[in-house]
Order: sequence, then structure tokens, then C-alpha cells
Amino acid sequence: MLYYICIDDTDNIDSIGTGTIADQLRQLLKETALSNPSLVTRHQLFIHPDIPYTSHNSSMCFTIEADKNAFHQIIELCSKHLLETAADGSDPGLCVLPFKENENYSDLIEFGKSAKASILNKDMAYACALKYDAHLSEHGGTGDGIIGALAGVGLRLNGTDGEVKASLKNFTIGSTCSIESLKELPEINVVRDFNSKEILPDDTVIKINQRTKTVFYKNQFVLFVVKIDGSAEYEVLDKANIRKLGDSFYE
Repeated sequence: MLYYICIDDTDNIDSIGTGTIADQLRQLLKETALSNPSLVTRHQLFIHPDIPYTSHNSSMCFTIEADKNAFHQIIELCSKHLLETAADGSDPGLCVLPFKENENYSDLIEFGKSAKASILNKDMAYACALKYDAHLSEHGGTGDGIIGALAGVGLRLNGTDGEVKASLKNFTIGSTCSIESLKELPEINVVRDFNSKEILPDDTVIKINQRTKTVFYKNQFVLFVVKIDGSAEYEVLDKANIRKLGDSFYE
């Protein structure tokens, strides 16, 4: 069975980030032989003065294949780790969703989209989670992190939102790589032209001239590239522009 796991609001300005804690959870789940979890995606939520957040107001989500009876084991392990690692002053929340193939998740996906543009509350989160048998739990502070945790699951379910955490850190700047070789990396399923969004053939060569990231687009980990001015060659987008893509680009 496929489970979606998302956490939010686990840090303060001096602590390790929520993304690091998500990576720790992945490792713990892997060590329990539940299987190898997916990569983590970072989902940007609404920035507003009435929403407390540390730096970016983003939640971290990943998936794992496990036995249908592993639901409570996953919750127990994640909950224990959040209680041990969440920072003072944070409002941690956990969401675990057992995915059902024939379920219509439109309301959950809409909740995720709404969390990118409006202020939601815990009552709304609990009501939405109840429709889908999703686990929500608060692990300190106000527990408002459950809102972002549920929203992150909805956005990951939608299949087109978020950056792949810590992706492509080991690229050698100034190098060139064929798409065929790039696709050997776990964080790249396909390479697409940024402007046309078309999938580029495997023999296309990409210039790695700056740091970049992959994003979650059409249920794949995608590297977006652009043509170099005045040539037929491609180069990667820098991380700053990746973060500025915005919702309209992903539609």
C-alpha cells in the first residue's frame, strides 16, 4: 500500500529545518524495513502576517510503499521522532494518508491549493482529513502544523507542485551531460524545455552552468532547461528562477 507522509512547522530560526527532519523520517522508515521511501518534495504555502512560520512556510512530503497493516506503525514512528526533534516554539503537525486507488481526492487536493493562497484553520483540516481516513496529529505548541501537513499531502497528490528537496547538489558546475546520463539520477525522471514544456530526447546535451533543482511536475521529477541565447544548446535554470515559477506555470 502507498502512504503519503507530510510534516510542517517543526523548526525555529536556530534549529534544523523541517526538510532535514523529513529526511530523518525517511531513513528511520527505511531502517524498519518498511521499504525505500520516495524523495521529499517541498511545498510552498501562503505567506501572510497572520500565519506564523520560520522562514518560508513550506511543508515536506514523501511517500512509502508498505504493508496495509503498517499504518499505525508509521504513525507511531513519525510521532515519536517529531516529539524528540521538533524545536522549542514550533507547532509541529503530522499527516499520514493511506492511499486508495479508486478514491476521489478532489477535496483534499483543493485544500492543498487553498493553503497556497488563503488562511485555513485546524477545524477545516480535521474535517477534510476525516473524509479520507487521513491521520492528523499535533506534536507541540498550537499544533497548527497539521494544516500545512495536510495541504502538503494534497499538493503532492495533485502531482504538479513543489521542489525536490536537496536535489542535484553534486553537479560539477561547468560540465555538460546528456539527458540519458542525467536520468540515471534518482531525482530526474525526465528533462523538459522550460518554454515549450516538451520532453527532450535522451541524446540532448545539457550545460550545467549553475546550481539548479528538479520539481514535481505531472507526477514526475523534472529538470527544466532553457536554450542558450543564439544557439541550439540547452542550459539548466538557476535555483532562484525555479522558486519563482509560480502556480500558473504548473497548470
